[in-house]
Amino acid sequence: MNRLAAALIAYAVLGVLSWLTIGDARIRAVPLGILALFAVKSVLRRNETMHSDTPEHEEVSEANKDLAEG
Repeated sequence: MNRLAAALIAYAVLGVLSWLTIGDARIRAVPLGILALFAVKSVLRRNETMHSDTPEHEEVSEANKDLAEG
């Protein structure tokens, strides 16, 4: 199981627990909305890191090498 799957399962469990714990429907929507935002952020960040071909990471690593060399 990868970290994304574990995070999504944790968000789902927290969502079910908040649904069962909070009785008022208006208040219930707030933690579910926050958990949904975290889940979307996790998925988008995962896609960004898995499919990034950005040269900016190479530029940063080259700059760090230059600083390390003196």
